[in-house]
Amino acid sequence: MQFQQDASRRVAVVTCAAGWLGAVVLTACGHHTVAVVPHVAEDMVLIPGGDFIAGSSPSERDAAYQASLETSGNDGARRNRWFDVEAPRHHMTLATFSIDRRPVTQAQFAVFVRAQHMRGPFIDRAAWLAQGFRQNYEREVTRFNWNAQQPPADRADHPVVLVTWAEADAYCRWRGARLPTADEFEKAARGLDGRAYPWGDPFEPDRLNSAVHGPSDTVPVGSFPDGASPYGVLDLAGNIFHWTSTPWPARANHITVKGSAWDDFAGIGRAAALHGRPRTARHVLVGFRCARADRAQPHQTK
Repeated sequence: MQFQQDASRRVAVVTCAAGWLGAVVLTACGHHTVAVVPHVAEDMVLIPGGDFIAGSSPSERDAAYQASLETSGNDGARRNRWFDVEAPRHHMTLATFSIDRRPVTQAQFAVFVRAQHMRGPFIDRAAWLAQGFRQNYEREVTRFNWNAQQPPADRADHPVVLVTWAEADAYCRWRGARLPTADEFEKAARGLDGRAYPWGDPFEPDRLNSAVHGPSDTVPVGSFPDGASPYGVLDLAGNIFHWTSTPWPARANHITVKGSAWDDFAGIGRAAALHGRPRTARHVLVGFRCARADRAQPHQTK
């Protein structure tokens, strides 16, 4: 890949092995300059505007706690009241938007890393321990570290992880998109009928990469087509959590994450479930996908 810049016009051209990707306009993003790519080939799914059923009822949360107990062998989810933070079951109206069919991969993020002349996702042992996450550094973290701008070997089509919220946000802006809101993620996952998981109400371990049925690691994106949402969006439960653009209301400087990851049990991957992480966190369980408002088809409110 090559990255060229004309300082007088602040326009760049990005090329890679696949060929020319288009002219990009450089814009400020925090303290860094980010090249916005307006015409990259994308695989996004259009989610029509309108009403959908959001949140969960007390009985749904009780069922999720029971499913977590049955699949994990402990009642930690209930003790820690993980699902009590979910909004009550209600109707919500959203405008039309598009969302990536699959999470952003290591290979896709590598194009951005090299274009921006930045180091790829990496965390050392001391920084990992300082975050307080429970995964063992040597056994469960180092395999995700990049070597400078090179993704981990044999993981090109796996979802990128160890990215901070700011890095995920910058990538989406570089693509001319943005991170989805937590509500958009929920609608993309459950459709209109209020189902618990993208495929329906019961937890079905064969439909996602989880601690119940998986290799205790990420897998290539889209590996579980039977876990698709009603709109055909993949990996909205299982494989990784996703950064959103929605602040976590319970704690300052935290961001809402949605979905579930490769080491989670039943209950966590429901569309209504949500959690918060520090926006500066680098986690082996958290990646992202991009979204975009649909300006060509404005939503008509009732």
